[in-house]
Amino acid sequence: MNLATYINDLLYRYDCVIIPDFGGFVTTRIGAKMDRDMQTFYPPTKQITFNSHLKHNDGLLANYIASAENTSFDKASSAISLSVIKWQNQLQSKAIEIDNLGVLMLNENKQIIFEPNTNVNYLTESFGLSTVKSTAIPRLKEQNVVVKPLTPVTSSTNDDKKVIPAFIKYAASAAILLTLGFAGYNGYQNNQQKEVLAKKEIAIQKKIQAATFVISNPLPTIDLNVVKEVYKPYHIVAGAFQAIENAETKVNQLKEKGFNASIIGTNKWGLIQVVFNSYVNRNDAINNLYKIQKTISKDAWLLDETLN
Repeated sequence: MNLATYINDLLYRYDCVIIPDFGGFVTTRIGAKMDRDMQTFYPPTKQITFNSHLKHNDGLLANYIASAENTSFDKASSAISLSVIKWQNQLQSKAIEIDNLGVLMLNENKQIIFEPNTNVNYLTESFGLSTVKSTAIPRLKEQNVVVKPLTPVTSSTNDDKKVIPAFIKYAASAAILLTLGFAGYNGYQNNQQKEVLAKKEIAIQKKIQAATFVISNPLPTIDLNVVKEVYKPYHIVAGAFQAIENAETKVNQLKEKGFNASIIGTNKWGLIQVVFNSYVNRNDAINNLYKIQKTISKDAWLLDETLN
């Protein structure tokens, strides 16, 4: 079994993939950026880091392998443990290159150091986007430009001016006066119309305010108790069953132990899924998952419906 293949698959969908008893690969989203020195544009991506303190088994990797290999959760967990032992032994003598992820090695203090492979982009939103390199744009050097002053142009001299007859001046003045008088009359008419419309509107408003409406046979009031359903996409799965009777028996057993157990439907293999509880917040679901794995069932795992 090539463990790196399944880790790569999960990193496209999740922000963190934990290898039990070894460490976790964590992704951080990096926005698009530009290298001005290289004239290169880089699309948004997921930066991969390694955290050796994330060793607790959250069930994500084992459950995915069990589904892909069509095997049980326990067998998938055993296969992961064997791969971890192999990696730990190899690290004592040389660096390990994990397909598409990067290189793991030990430093002087025997701590795991990770160098990611930057050629793989795990951000699905950037699918099809590649690095673009642009040629530099040459800019024109400033040149000394001499601006010539504008020379005023005179139309004519005093001797060339023509004398305008007096009757033309009087006709122009009369036309201006007539135009002003007509405009003033139109403005007066508009103001009169506005005042009439305003008075009519006030009278209508008074009639509406004075009117009363009486219903002789009013309908009886009805009290409706509406329960708002809260969407809970995070489930702690207790098991999957072929028979509905077995699933209902499991639900009753969990309820007797104080869990808000329920059946959430069937998975893609046609098995009926039973959950310990469902949650609105992902952090609450993960915290309760750890408690259940320590006290009730180590095979419990988290189902995240927001990723479907």
